[in-house]
Amino acid sequence: MKQNPLIIKPFGEEAVLIEWPTEVSEEILYDILAFMENFKTSFPNASQWELIPAYNSLTIINSLEKFNFKKVKAEIEVCYHNRNLSINKSRYLWKLPVCYDLDFGIDLNETAQILKLEISELIEKHTHQPYTVYGIGFLPGFMYLGGLPKDLEIKRRKKPRAKVVKGSVGLAGVQTGIYPQDSPGGWNIIGNCPVPIFNPEEEDPSFVRVGDKVSFYSISRAEYNLHKIEAEVGIFKPDKIELNG
Repeated sequence: MKQNPLIIKPFGEEAVLIEWPTEVSEEILYDILAFMENFKTSFPNASQWELIPAYNSLTIINSLEKFNFKKVKAEIEVCYHNRNLSINKSRYLWKLPVCYDLDFGIDLNETAQILKLEISELIEKHTHQPYTVYGIGFLPGFMYLGGLPKDLEIKRRKKPRAKVVKGSVGLAGVQTGIYPQDSPGGWNIIGNCPVPIFNPEEEDPSFVRVGDKVSFYSISRAEYNLHKIEAEVGIFKPDKIELNG
């Protein structure tokens, strides 16, 4: 893993923004994760800082006490230089079911037409490969999944909806994702996942982590209804595979 040039700058009074080169790549994502590991174990007063990773940046926030930016910047540079180039924390591939029924995939027909694909082709391409979790944000538990096939790249809807239902699976730009709760949204909705992605009542509200991977598999409406009930009573557990490296 190479040394990347970092841009380190204040982000308001309580935070610092660390930026890696502006590109979407797993190499940069894993470099960020390696830095985070070293930060948590060696950075001065690390427990006072909240870390929020994204595609090519990391925001670190300290709302407990004021800090000297120049001093923190120097400490960040040392921490980055001394990071372990391999990621020790386990990463997983999560296999999540999606029902592409037209009642759920409210944009499925239109999306297929825009992309010049049959619906069956769109579904096959969407379920064909795993996606990397590059960030979790905008809503608690909303995963920004990169690695979308070029054939499925599509612009956001011109007019966002006031309400997109929980579990909706969408496409936007070069990304796919699942809405973890009812919310406004402008992604193109092609299906629905019955597995709760975020549960604030759990000790670990979001079981997926940045750096994990997610793959989708198609299920019928009957299977969707069954998994929905299983998830509500807490007996459905998504398949996961530990990843090496």
